[in-house]
Order: sequence, then C-alpha cells, then structure tokens
Amino acid sequence: MDGIKKGDRDRNMLTRVAGCALALALLIQPAAAQAPVKIGFVSTFSGPQGQLGEEIHSGFRLALEQLGGKLGGVPVEILVGDDQTKPDVARQLVDKMIEQDKVDILTGMLNSSVLLAITRPAFDAGKIVISSIAGPSVLAGRQCNTNFFVASPQNDASSEAMGQYLQSKGLCRVVLISSNYPAGRDKMSGFKRFSKGEIVSELYPPFTQLDYAAEIAQVRAAKPDAVFEFLPGGVGINFLKQFNESGLNKDIKLYTDFGGLDETMIAAVGDAALGASTASFWTATLKNPVNAKFVAGFEKKFNRLPSFYAAAGYDTALLLHTAIKAVAGNVIGKNAFRKAIADAQFDAARGRFRFNTNHIPLSDFYLTTVSKDDKGRFILSLGEKIFSDHKDAYADQCKYPAN
Repeated sequence: MDGIKKGDRDRNMLTRVAGCALALALLIQPAAAQAPVKIGFVSTFSGPQGQLGEEIHSGFRLALEQLGGKLGGVPVEILVGDDQTKPDVARQLVDKMIEQDKVDILTGMLNSSVLLAITRPAFDAGKIVISSIAGPSVLAGRQCNTNFFVASPQNDASSEAMGQYLQSKGLCRVVLISSNYPAGRDKMSGFKRFSKGEIVSELYPPFTQLDYAAEIAQVRAAKPDAVFEFLPGGVGINFLKQFNESGLNKDIKLYTDFGGLDETMIAAVGDAALGASTASFWTATLKNPVNAKFVAGFEKKFNRLPSFYAAAGYDTALLLHTAIKAVAGNVIGKNAFRKAIADAQFDAARGRFRFNTNHIPLSDFYLTTVSKDDKGRFILSLGEKIFSDHKDAYADQCKYPAN
C-alpha cells in the first residue's frame, strides 16, 4: 500500500468533493453587486458665487437622473462639499474625501484659486480631477498633469473669441475690467491676445467688491469704444445694474464672456442686461438633440432656463458616463480610465465633445446677446460663430511624461 490508511483516503476524497461543490456553487451564484464609483463633487455653494456652484450641481444631477442614476451603467455615490470660495476650506474638504471617504474621482470645480489649492493633494494621491468650469492657464500648459481634465474651455479661450469679434468689428479702444484672481487675469490675457487695438485701461477690483462707482467713473472719462468685463456671479450683477444706472449703456457697448454674464445673472439684472453680448461655447438656443433634451429636462425640473454653468455640469456627467462605460466601471485601473477620458467623444449639450492633447476641449464659440424670447423670458440669443474647434493658447506647452 501507499502508507495512507483507507479512512484517511476517504476523508481526503470527501474534502476534495466538498471543495469542488463549494466552488461550483460560487460560480453559479448571481454576481455580487458592483461597488459604487465614489465621486467627490467640490464646488461653491455659499457666498456671492454660491448660485453658480448650485447650477453646476443641478446640471450634473439632471444628467445622472436621465441616465437612470448610474454613470457608464454602474452605480455612483456623490459626496458634495462646499468650498466657500476659500482655498484652505477646499483643501480640507479634498483631504477628507481622499483619506476618509476614499473617493475615486474629484469634480465640480468652479473657481480657479480653489482648483489650484486642491490639485497637488489630489495628484499626489493619484486621483483623477475633472474640473467642470475652472481651467487656469498654469494647468493647461507647462504644469499640465495626466490626471487633470477640464469639461469647459480653458479660461482664456472665450475671451480670445470676444477679442477676435471686437477686432473684426473695428471696436479698437477698449477698457478691461475683471475681478482680481487667476481666472480674471487669464480672461484679460486671452482678450489681449486677439484684440490688437488700444487697451485704454485695465481695472482689477478685488474679487468680492460690490461697489463699482470708481471703475464706472474711469470708464466715463476714458470714452472707449467698448468695455470688456469679467465679473461673475453676484459681483457682476451689481456691476451691470450700476453700469445701467449710470447711463453709460446708452453710449458704450458692454461685452463679456460666458462667465461674466449667464442666465442666473440676467434674471437678477432684468432689463439692464438687454443688449449686452458674450462669447460662449453654449446657449439654451443652440440647436442639437442633446441640448434640446437638457434644456427641456432642466426647465421641467426647475421651471426656468438653465445657464452655461448647468450645461457644463451636465456635460461633465456625460463625460464621466462615456469614460466609465468604456472601462466597464473599472476606474481603479488609472491608465485605462485616464485614456478612456482623454479619448472620450460624445454628443453633449454644446454639440460634439472631444479633448485636445492637453485634456482641454476643442471648442466652438458664438456671439450671444441678451434679448427676450416669444414668452417674454430673458435669453442669450445665438449669433454668429466666432471660432470653430478652437484650441487654447497653452496646449503646445503641455508635455506629459512618458509612461
């Protein structure tokens, strides 16, 4: 014999049979429910810019609802944090989301200063960051990061479009006014890149300033052909009202970009906004099937027209949906997921969406002007196309390290 007793052989045989039966049972059981993808949504929900963060979130949530509560066919868990437009608060939020909540992705960012404060801890932790709005120049060029994406055009780009437009119309003497923070500086740089006329004056009031009497007096004295301003949210509402009350709107045309005049601001300003023009990659009047679904869904849910901030949030969700679907929900495999985001092409509210090499979208830009529709609602009516497939000024400076 082989030295093994018959009883031992029988027990070994029973053990192997039981093990095989257990393995077979596990194979035929239904697959365990897939763990949700955790998304940290960091934006501004309080203070003068609070409504803008709410708009981004509303658009994102609407897309999620229309997709059946899943992105890419897999469940998601959204953890929302208010950065209060304070970089230190944002840093604490993101640290908690990374270390305690174990989020897979960070998105929703509105403010460039806030975004710049959270990217380093996010990149150090290997997290994917998809900004919904903020696209500072520093992260579009030499300091670009393979884990960083922006769902909206880079900060300068819409201002480049407006600079091009004013140049083409012979409006060459311009006063520039912008809140003094990274996005505002980027906006003015973009405008000057394409407008070759005379910049009569550049004014950079503090980000939270609400009284613009001094700036309006300087505009009156300068007598420019036009004013190009970037004062988003609550501060911009104050400026528009004061500019109109001063009577300057009768003699000097006011121009901005999509961040300086959106539907939430127009509703608060009223008739004082009529005739003001922006350069934008999106408007509710843009004709395509996805935008029609978005605008109709938003109007039904909130009983008002969406802003471009909501459109950016909506497209952010569609971007995540496309990329998560491409990797069958496996967002842990960073190389594959990162490539899926970079390669994503889909029909968005703005039209066809695709990234340039630096993870900033190639964008069409249009002139839009505040008017009223046949229902008496304030809208940004669609005008001429200024740029097609416009790439930002920093893309050629972005060189990712070899894998």
